[in-house]
Formats: sequence, structure tokens, C-alpha cells
Amino acid sequence: MRCRVGALGLVAAVLVAACGGEPRELAGYRREPAPVVADLTLPDLSNNEASFAFRADPGQLLVVYFGYTNCPDFCPTTLSDVRLAKQLLDNPGSVDVAMVTVDPDRDLPILADYVGGFFDDGHALGTDDEPTLAQVAAPFGVQYLVDPTDDGEIDVAHTTALYALDDTGTLVLTWPFGTTKDDLAADFEQLLAER
Repeated sequence: MRCRVGALGLVAAVLVAACGGEPRELAGYRREPAPVVADLTLPDLSNNEASFAFRADPGQLLVVYFGYTNCPDFCPTTLSDVRLAKQLLDNPGSVDVAMVTVDPDRDLPILADYVGGFFDDGHALGTDDEPTLAQVAAPFGVQYLVDPTDDGEIDVAHTTALYALDDTGTLVLTWPFGTTKDDLAADFEQLLAER
């Protein structure tokens, strides 16, 4: 299994005022204008394929990752870091997590179990309708390619960023791969304080 990383785009640091007035640099970056994805939905395979809208519950965050279950490195590392970051929060339930598969042909039957291995209440999102998946991925800036090779392997290239949505479905922050659990946790707390 081989994994190639897609372009992540421009990474920029953003300064905001933290509690107590001390400026804190977020580990993630904001996009201007921020995409709004609240009207997009995918089936939630961990909830009887109920339609799942890309927005957080009121006052909370929804963290979204696009990946695939056969990923040998980026996907399990990112999901593990998010799990550990949530454990550092005063209220871990204030951050919900969803994973969207970019490899539905192999993932749809097993994605709910995969995501459940990281988050008891996580959302496993997927569809075998390619135009719908492309429509959901586009405003996030996610690129992906699933490509069978001559030797019978399957190459999957995908953007490895992690995304935070608020309760309006606005993409409020994007983290590049490799953001530490401590930085994720601090950004989660800061974004929640802004709600």
C-alpha cells in the first residue's frame, strides 16, 4: 500500500486574543473568505446511513478529516492525535469528529468500525456517488485520487489537512498534518471560547 500526499495549500499563522488578553498564535490557519458547508450532507455509516450535515452542534466544534482506512500513516496518526487532544479538554464532548472516506469502494463496509476504533461517538461518512463526494470535498480544498496500479496495488493520494467547523457550518480553522495534540487541544479550547 502506498500513500501520496496531495497539496495542502498555503499555510498561514493567525493571531487572536486568548482569555486574559494574551495573544496566542493558533497552530491552524484561517481561510478568507471562510467556506460555509452547512448545506452539504453525506450518509453517516455509523448511524444507519442517516444524512449528516457538515456543521457542529450549537456552541461546539465539528472536526472533519478526509482519508481512507488502508492508509498506513497519515490517517491513523491524525485520528490518534485528535483523540489524544480531545482527552486534554475540560469538556471532550464539545468536539465532535467525522471522517469522510476518499476510497469508498473499499471503505464503505468497514468505515464505521474503523472510526469507532478512535471515537466511540465518531461519524463515519461515505458515499459511492463520486459527484457527491467531489462536491463535498471541493469547498474544503480536499484533493484525492484512487488509482489502481499495474502491479495490483491501489495508490491513494489525498490532502492530509484537518478541518474545524462551527455550528453555522463555517470552516473556522484548518490544521496541516503533523500538528501536535497539545496544539490541537489549545486551538480547540480557543475556538470554543470564541463561540
